[in-house]
Amino acid sequence: MATVAVHFFLELAVIIATCRFVGLVSQRLGQPQVVGEMVAGVLLGPSLLGRMAPGVQHQLFPPGQANTVLCAAAQIGLVLYMFLVGLNFDANLVRHRAGTAVAVSAAGILTPLALGALIAMPMLASGRFFEKGVPLALAMMFLGAAIATTAFPMLARIIFEQRLSGTPLGTLALLCGATDDALSWCILAVVLAIHRGTPGTAAIAIVGGIVYTLVLLTVGRKALARLGWRSERENALSPPVLSTVLILLMACAWFTDTIGIYAIFGAFILGVAMPSGFFAQRLTAGVEPLVTTLLLPLFFVYSGLNTQIGLVNSPALWAVTAGILFVSIAGKGIACTLAAWLRKVPFRESVALGSLMNARGLIELILLNIGLQAGIITPTLFSILVLVAIVTTLMATPIFDVVYGRHRSTAAPSTAPAMNGAPSPSAAA
Repeated sequence: MATVAVHFFLELAVIIATCRFVGLVSQRLGQPQVVGEMVAGVLLGPSLLGRMAPGVQHQLFPPGQANTVLCAAAQIGLVLYMFLVGLNFDANLVRHRAGTAVAVSAAGILTPLALGALIAMPMLASGRFFEKGVPLALAMMFLGAAIATTAFPMLARIIFEQRLSGTPLGTLALLCGATDDALSWCILAVVLAIHRGTPGTAAIAIVGGIVYTLVLLTVGRKALARLGWRSERENALSPPVLSTVLILLMACAWFTDTIGIYAIFGAFILGVAMPSGFFAQRLTAGVEPLVTTLLLPLFFVYSGLNTQIGLVNSPALWAVTAGILFVSIAGKGIACTLAAWLRKVPFRESVALGSLMNARGLIELILLNIGLQAGIITPTLFSILVLVAIVTTLMATPIFDVVYGRHRSTAAPSTAPAMNGAPSPSAAA
């Protein structure tokens, strides 16, 4: 165990240094820090380092206990970060745009499902992309869910780094992204239930998720308000209060993961239910720097270690990749843009929202890894969809800057406490 811990220290040093360097390069190229962290994961994995120096890559990230520790630490970072996103999520800003949020979310889930179902039929017939014995309905649902997903943690990070936190557009994007991802995970739960032959699995995930959300945002919110009152009375975030928050956070993450919904949604909903104001500001200021500079990059790097881009190695496969990329952009980015525009959102904001919703990132990689491990998709389709995730994420910030970022009023930055107070270390890097 001592050897594993010592090796983990080396992994941490390499990961932080690589993310720092690639993050600086990505910012010079007009991309946010979070995109650099995603690319850093791919660079440290078998796609680059594993090809250039396989011995070094294997020594740095060997299978076994060392990778298990890295995975566990990465999950903790992701859960903490999504809790902070929820903590600073102001639902009041989108109440007057509730109809828009519903329309955009519906377009962002129904259109990809329809297009995914269409392209799944010939792909299943070819025998190269889905494992043998996978029924057509399952293939349709899985591919639709993969296209429909939004990189919610990455979306939150991009919104923060673009100073959209607390603005109507940023909050609307978070709400739509959270809704679409929750629905995508519910669809995945149904897919896995069909694949395993246990319909009860899907029912538990969907019903349990709804009950969890309703309880936490009603009774739970009232009970948690005591934490805010105590912190304001003491004018500090005391160790007992912080311990209580962390216990609740880990318990909620465990619960939602156990019922079949990914842990980050349990963390996000708990954050939304927490008191705002002084409590949220102090908690964010104390936790956020460590999360964004140390723990969250571990999640991106760990996911990148499972990516093998070299499997897409023929013109035919590159043509399939281009086709799926086109369908993904049409089904998510364009569909969400049109839905927002039809709801009277200004055109520039509509395109900006569509570009943010079109980013898939590593949440899709998680979904793809589940599909691969469950024996639903082949490594070839896995690699193709990974490329789609990377390209759509790289597209988000340039499109956003061209259509919206350069035209924003610079009179005053957002004053909302989104990842509150001073810029995060990752944003200032």
